[in-house]
Amino acid sequence: MAQRIMPTGLERHFDPGEMLVSKTDMKGRITYCNQLFRTIAGYSNKELLGQPHSCVRHPDMPRAVFKHLWAALEARREVFAYVKNMASNGDHYWVFAHVTPSLNGSGQVIGYHSARRAPERSILSDVIEPLYRDLRAIENGEDNRKVGLQKSTNRLADILEEKRTTYDQFILTL
Repeated sequence: MAQRIMPTGLERHFDPGEMLVSKTDMKGRITYCNQLFRTIAGYSNKELLGQPHSCVRHPDMPRAVFKHLWAALEARREVFAYVKNMASNGDHYWVFAHVTPSLNGSGQVIGYHSARRAPERSILSDVIEPLYRDLRAIENGEDNRKVGLQKSTNRLADILEEKRTTYDQFILTL
């Protein structure tokens, strides 16, 4: 998995009734993934276990979305997000992810659980893809990655403020 994979521009699909499932430890390393996740991602169980979940991150994904996701998880909240992932050969696949902290018997967070469904195509094309292009352009428009991330995060916050909504409400009402 160490080699850099280039996006092919080809999209993979899975059925709306199917679900990709994975679990990670506290650092985001994969501890479990179901067969559908492995099939769509194009990796074996051996290749995925112990790897950072970001190994399937597509370069088109704005870092601001993941910043929000991790902030919600660190606050012990569930989060929903549209995510573009990349398969082992460079193909991509979109998911509507529901990520939750996993707790032990004492209520301590011991990792994270993600269940992902196929998103509605119209939501992607009408809202998510244009938004993500905008956020990535902001992130890529800065020489300093931290500055780009902050500006992109600020832009997302401004959009939510203009809509008078929260991130969660915005995503769940699409």
